[in-house]
Amino acid sequence: MACPICEKRKVKRLCPARAESICAICCGTEREVTIDCPPDCSYLAASREYDALRREIDWSNLPFGEVKIDPSFAQAHGTLLTALDYAICAFAASRREVVDADVLAALQALGEAYRTLSSGIYYERVPDHSLQRGIYEALKSAIADFSKAEAERAGMATTRDADIRDALIFLTQLGATRTNGRPKGRAYLDLLRAQFPKEEFQRTASGILLP
Repeated sequence: MACPICEKRKVKRLCPARAESICAICCGTEREVTIDCPPDCSYLAASREYDALRREIDWSNLPFGEVKIDPSFAQAHGTLLTALDYAICAFAASRREVVDADVLAALQALGEAYRTLSSGIYYERVPDHSLQRGIYEALKSAIADFSKAEAERAGMATTRDADIRDALIFLTQLGATRTNGRPKGRAYLDLLRAQFPKEEFQRTASGILLP
């Protein structure tokens, strides 16, 4: 049987996204490009492991490339980072079309806004794309809720604007090193989801969110 995508090569593997068999080459070239791959696809998982082994990080090409966040930051501000991660995953949970590019654009835009505070002026450049704007607003709400809860618990908000800025930069840079750049790529988003209970944001091969 010929592959339904190229109509030339023989089918070799079952594609859970298309619910039909396709050839290995089309699986590799169309994966997360024209095929909206579910996170539980074994071929997708294998390709991400392979990409991780071959990946070389060029800091000069990363967002905020002139800034390097010390690894200890994640441990010291784990609660804040988790709150931001959860906001991203919660927004994406009911919006299957969200991809890594949307997450990174929102994180970078808000990170840039917080970086302007260093000059004493808060300047926002909200993303134009509706999904990116939605993530941006979800992150802002998460920050407000985090600060409010912190103030209620400790009597005052102890997390500084500089800490929030660095958290946003950290997550942006982490995402830039984990995404594969494909149009439908969700390697970074799936990494964020993995830190929460599986049932929290788990999707089936059909893209349906499990209760």
